[in-house]
Amino acid sequence: MSEIARFEAKGLKVFMTSSFQTQSMVLLHLISKINRDIPIFMLDTGFLFPETHLFAEEVARTLKLNLIKVKPNHTYKELMAGSKFLYAENSDLCCMRNKVEPLRETYKGYNVWLSGVRADQSNIRAGKKRIEENSDGIIRYHPLLNWDSKSIYLYRKQFELPEHPLEKDGFLSVGCMPCTSKYVDDFSTELRKGRWSGQNKQECGLHTHL
Repeated sequence: MSEIARFEAKGLKVFMTSSFQTQSMVLLHLISKINRDIPIFMLDTGFLFPETHLFAEEVARTLKLNLIKVKPNHTYKELMAGSKFLYAENSDLCCMRNKVEPLRETYKGYNVWLSGVRADQSNIRAGKKRIEENSDGIIRYHPLLNWDSKSIYLYRKQFELPEHPLEKDGFLSVGCMPCTSKYVDDFSTELRKGRWSGQNKQECGLHTHL
């Protein structure tokens, strides 16, 4: 995590994104020890579980984080006004409008994007580098890329960090309500199997399009 200090010493502006899941707690805790002024962007799509909102707000209060909720330009009512629900008709477009586009607008003026992407989360993330550059010239920094789920668990236990309230009900990867289901495949090694069930989709686009 010493890279953050080097980035800031060069005058680079750092921001972080977080979905405030159980596995997010490690990086959020580390940031609280390094620089609490770093903005933590949480993408409020309008479809998040109420438990996610409550959990994020409680974690931000406890760790004294600079939580900023980023919302899309359109309203929930506008998105649901068509003959079909967009998330069911075209989940890629739904993610683009509710996550990718709002974040792209929000991070203008920043230089370094900090995220908790890990190689063990999916085949796509396994191909990431610890430091890379996205299509907009933003430096991507993934400090936990080589951590595994056991390391995350042990760190959480050491510092008594809470888990997302839905995890005890079998939701190991929590996203938007319509596209999140319980993790039921005991033989899969991909921890994001509970997302976009029945679709050939692993990512919302933040770590692919950007």
